[in-house]
Amino acid sequence: MIRPRLRPLLAALATGTVLSGAACAVPPSRAAPPIFVGPSVTTAAPPPAATAGPSPTATGLESPPAAGVPGATPVGARPPVVDHGPRSGNRVALTFDADMTDGMLQNLRTGRVKSYANLRIVDLLEREQIPATFFLTGKWVQRYPEVTRRLAGNPRFELANHTYGHEAFTGDCYDLPRVRATGMTDNVARTFRAIEPYGGRQTRYFRFPGLCHDAAALDALAPLGLTVVDGDVVSGDPFATAWEPLVRAVLDNVRPGSVVIMHVTEANARMTDEALPHILAGLRERGLVPATLSEVLAGA
Repeated sequence: MIRPRLRPLLAALATGTVLSGAACAVPPSRAAPPIFVGPSVTTAAPPPAATAGPSPTATGLESPPAAGVPGATPVGARPPVVDHGPRSGNRVALTFDADMTDGMLQNLRTGRVKSYANLRIVDLLEREQIPATFFLTGKWVQRYPEVTRRLAGNPRFELANHTYGHEAFTGDCYDLPRVRATGMTDNVARTFRAIEPYGGRQTRYFRFPGLCHDAAALDALAPLGLTVVDGDVVSGDPFATAWEPLVRAVLDNVRPGSVVIMHVTEANARMTDEALPHILAGLRERGLVPATLSEVLAGA
């Protein structure tokens, strides 16, 4: 799933570079959407027995996910890839990625960047009582434990997995540093372990950095019993220099069941908090209601 116009953005994330300019805007549509069975899910053939991988308990990665946890799937089966929920009803999911790379951590240590946690977004969502789902990297959780605790403490927020350090799981993913093939399973399991102690509304949802994945990456996650979530509405907020294009990108493409991708990484997505009130107003005008990802995918 390669999106060439995103390459400068992900390359910047890989190095911790702070970009500016219209050339960094993310296109509102994606060139290679998944194939759907029904309204929302890509169903892939199960991996061959030789590549399915050992069970989590056999590797010591973690215990199998508890029944009833949103996004939990049978351990050992290639995970489904979800782009959106049913197109009936009026609910949409607002999702926020919390990226953190080694380059971003270096920016924080040197003082080049003040924050990759946009509390104005959290304040607005809390004030307006808006449900949302946060895809957290393990390194972001470790850098911002108090913010993570705040997210987990809000019953309207769900927590999901976005890898440990925003590494790529395929060979050509916008110049992001790549996870070793033998380390993919543990990378994601380690992130679940980092998030789990915070409690709250835990899920087994997972999003690949850059939305880059292939059969080998999906097979590597089979032992973890999760659901891969891409999304069908890309806001284009990384490195945007104005809020208006973000609003248009969302409102021009959102539909019932949509999964909207935004970011809570303040320094790399400075316009998101300015765009969000206008996005919320536009959703209300269209009769669309934000809900948690689990509710949207379930068609609740």
